[in-house]
This record gives sequence, structure tokens and C-alpha cells, in this order.
Amino acid sequence: EAAIRVLDDDGDLVGEGTTRAGRADLNDTFTVELDMKVRARVEVTARGQTRIEYLDEAVPNERTVDLIWPELSLDKASAERLVAERFEARRAEIAAQRTTELDSKAFKHGPHAMRILEKRFGDAPEGERSLWISMHGGGGAPTEVNDGQWRNQIRLYEPDEGYYLAPRAPTDTWNLWHQGHIDPLFDRIIETYVASRGVDPDRVYLMGYSAGGDGVYQLAPRMADRFAAASMMAGHPNESQPQGLRNLPFAIFMGANDAAYKRNEVAKQWGDRLGELQSEDPDGYDHMVKIYADKGHWMDRLDAESLPWMASKTRTAWPERVVWRQDDVLHTRFYWLSVEQEHARKDALITAWIDGQTINVETPDDLKSLTLRLRDELIDIDQPIRVVANGRKVYEDRTARTQQAIDDSLAKRLDPSTCATATIEVSW
Repeated sequence: EAAIRVLDDDGDLVGEGTTRAGRADLNDTFTVELDMKVRARVEVTARGQTRIEYLDEAVPNERTVDLIWPELSLDKASAERLVAERFEARRAEIAAQRTTELDSKAFKHGPHAMRILEKRFGDAPEGERSLWISMHGGGGAPTEVNDGQWRNQIRLYEPDEGYYLAPRAPTDTWNLWHQGHIDPLFDRIIETYVASRGVDPDRVYLMGYSAGGDGVYQLAPRMADRFAAASMMAGHPNESQPQGLRNLPFAIFMGANDAAYKRNEVAKQWGDRLGELQSEDPDGYDHMVKIYADKGHWMDRLDAESLPWMASKTRTAWPERVVWRQDDVLHTRFYWLSVEQEHARKDALITAWIDGQTINVETPDDLKSLTLRLRDELIDIDQPIRVVANGRKVYEDRTARTQQAIDDSLAKRLDPSTCATATIEVSW
């Protein structure tokens, strides 16, 4: 049996009752009289959840409506409960699968393996612990040199609370931390620590020194939706760009005398650029820049002031404005935007923002479709939603919270905070 409530477009109750179950005659149905000049909302409550169907068709005579439970739209409260339930099931599954990797402190993606050193600080409750990923220096050097830099990295910083990790780059190349295998390996580490170590996915922090700082410059903009804050120490950005840092607090630490590769000059230029971006967009681009006088490549640990600054930040999981610039390592998802792999290309810039019940997107000319991942933190899913792409309306309708959207989101990323409860695919 299921409890039924039928409401009109104004939210007024039209009828309520209970469906039959078990061996009840198929003709013994719940019946209600409707004025089908207006849209009807049918609320079905069963199994501790309320799901929704909208009826649009105007028919002059009696009509039988078959409602299929898994296909019904969830109401907000039921969707949030289902996110928690499905997250817990998926969390237990991943924790069981990753036991060997976590015990051996070595994570794998394709042919690459990433070893980690780990320290734990403080005693935060399960689900509230932070995670600090700290990348070592070195680069194009013999294995033993990079191994020494790795072992040094685990000693550099001590957060007040959380798991502090020093991963070992899988290669000994100059671009240790910004090759294409790093992003999925970091995804895997974060997911595993959320599943098995009680880490809060809204409190994951990224930092790195020297070549590790190079990695922060590169990874933070392209993985900004993963982190709460990032700090770059004594690195060089190479070709990376800062636009994607709109919703990620970002700190730069540099010795004023660190002139190799003009790291000191470039650090100031990046700070100036972040300042310009923030002037144009005052709600975004939170940043801090420290250029230490009389310090060279080694800053005598002054850069450790980054830790309390970062710890004061939590991730913005559903920002109302997103700026997504693709790097040479392509991604198909960034905050609540998603593209198909074949549509992802280097340097593509997508800007999207919420204005009431309107989602505005600006895309390159050759991008003609997007998937919008939605949740009620971002927009009211119970109300009609309009999508405007490059100044043209491409969608205006209601959408539905569904179990499928929740399961798909958690299957791709174990992250309850950013789990979508509804999606809209638009093309133009």
C-alpha cells in the first residue's frame, strides 16, 4: 500500500487516499476527480519515502494511471535520505575493495602506482577528519634523490588535525605531479580515505614544495572541486592558468630571492592576476600571497603559516558561479557541470552561474551540449528551471530528483556532499 495525495498547481489538496495491495482486485483503485485544465502533482508515500509524479494530459473521461516506483521523482527530504543511505552502501563497498591498497600504502591506476607516507594528528570524530595531500620536490633526478625528497616531505608540516599524507610521485620525470595519471590517483586516495578513514570530503587540502609546488599550480585549477584550499610553495606554474580557482582558496609562498626559472617573479605575477580576477568577481578567488624577504628556495618553514589558513576553509560544494578552464589533462566533470569525453578539449572555457531559477552558461562555439548536475543547495528542483546557453533559451521545464541520478553520481565519485539528485541534459 502507498499513501496518495493529489495537489493542484497552487498546492491545494484535491484528494487523498491509499492504494490497494496484496490480493486486492485490480479494479479496486484509488480514484480522485481532477480539473485537468491545470497540472496535477501526485505524491506517493511508501517505504519511508515520498516520490512525485506530475500529470499534464487533459482527458475528458476516466483515466487509469500506472505509477512505477523506481521511476517516480523523489521529494527533497526523501532524496536527501536516499543520498545518505546509498552513500553508506557505496562507502562500505569501497572500503572492502581498497583494504589491500590502504594496508600496503600503495594506490594503483593503470600501470602507475603511488606509495604514501602517513601521519595522523588530533582525534576528530568519524566523518569529520581532514585530509592533507603534500607533494614532494625533486623532479628530473635519480630515484634516490626523489625518494629523499619524499621522505623529507612527511616531516615538513604538522596540521593540528587530520591525516597528513606525503605521496611518492610514480615517476622521476621533471613533471612529477602534473601528468595525466596523477588526477585519478589522487581521486582514488581521497575516495579511499573518505570510505575507510572517516575523512570529510569537504575538508581535503592540497599543498606541495618546489616540484610539488609546480603540481599545486597545475592540479588545483583542474581539480578545484575536490579541495577545500590549496597552497603552493616555491614552485613554477609552467603553462597553467588560474581561472578555475574561482571557488578554491589558493595561497602562494615564495622566497624573494628564489630566482631560478624566475619563480619569484612568476609568483608575484600570479598573485597580481588573482587580485585582478577577484576585483572582477568579488565573491570569488580568495587568495593569499607571501613573498618572504631575504629567503631563497628554502623558506626556513615560514610557509607553515599556510596550514591554519587552509584549515579555516571548507569546500564550496555547490557554488552559484563556476569557471571551468580545461588544462592539457582533460576532465569531464567540474562542480555541477559535465561534458562527454569527446567534447572535452584543452583550453576550453565554460562559465556558468545561477540567477534565481535560471541557469546561464557561456561555452566555446564548438561545444553544443552539457549535463547539469543539480541539487537543492544550488536551485529549487521543485520549481521549473530555465537554461540559457550563450544568450539563447535551450530548456524550460521541471526536472526530477531520481534514484538513478544519485546512484550514478556516487558510482562515479564517493562524495555525498557533491552527489547530484537530479540532472538535466541540454543541447543546442
